[in-house]
Amino acid sequence: MITIQNDNFQAIIDEVGAQLTHLVDRKAQRDLIWNNDLWPKHAPVLFPAIGRSNEDAYLIDGVKHEMPQHGFVSDLRFDVTDQAVDHVTLSTQGNTETQAYYPFKFELAITFTVVDDGLHLNFQVTNQDTQKLSYSLGSHPAFNVPFVDGETFDDYQLVLDPKPGELNQFEIVKTPNPYRSGKKLPVTQKDGVIDLNYAMFDAGLIILDDGDLNSITLRSKKNDHTISLDLTDFDYVTLWTKEGAKAPFLCLEPFNGLPDVSGDLRELATKEGNHHLAAGQQETMQYTIHVH
Repeated sequence: MITIQNDNFQAIIDEVGAQLTHLVDRKAQRDLIWNNDLWPKHAPVLFPAIGRSNEDAYLIDGVKHEMPQHGFVSDLRFDVTDQAVDHVTLSTQGNTETQAYYPFKFELAITFTVVDDGLHLNFQVTNQDTQKLSYSLGSHPAFNVPFVDGETFDDYQLVLDPKPGELNQFEIVKTPNPYRSGKKLPVTQKDGVIDLNYAMFDAGLIILDDGDLNSITLRSKKNDHTISLDLTDFDYVTLWTKEGAKAPFLCLEPFNGLPDVSGDLRELATKEGNHHLAAGQQETMQYTIHVH
């Protein structure tokens, strides 16, 4: 485990999967990140796939390649390439093991930096291959909700900026694993505010087609604490808590990429939502967890 910190925050990151495991508000003495066996993860990195692929596979020129749910980097040990008191960069590259799933040369580097009001995350994907790279990347942090004792999950809201006139989500079907149906449904919101309740997650994750959203803020109706995430570098944001468990956490997940439509076994290059890099190119995407 790697610890970085400043006067306000301490972050602990696991080299396996480059997973944020704790983000502690040092003044309030509270950990924002979920830690409980009910869901044994904390903030996994999803690459080069998001969700579960049809038949746990995809195609390259008609040839089937296996792909685990959410990709494979969460099981890889990352190398530390730069570290100081307040930041760390972890990196992994394609190797013989990963090429069994994803026959490309790549590098994924993730930099975590504690800042005055939280934690900044920077993801850099480099295509080290001679052919085009197609991939998805997502960040999956789970935040403790409620923030303080005496409150409930229903006491919380999500605030969208800017306020969307209309907002859609991708319909999810379970077969029994969650896939997209290919349809979109309207999201219940008023003036850019979504009231949280457990029943809204009965069908599983909620993927907002976020369009021009700049940020999403998790707030209580009863106190002034908030957590905000920047979304400008991401195409979608996903909301999730464990169905049927009334679990005291909520995942706010910036996504570049989408789960498959049920039954649609796709060529990798045509996967909806994927990003693409020409040989030798890089793409950087970043967001900050702002805590107030």
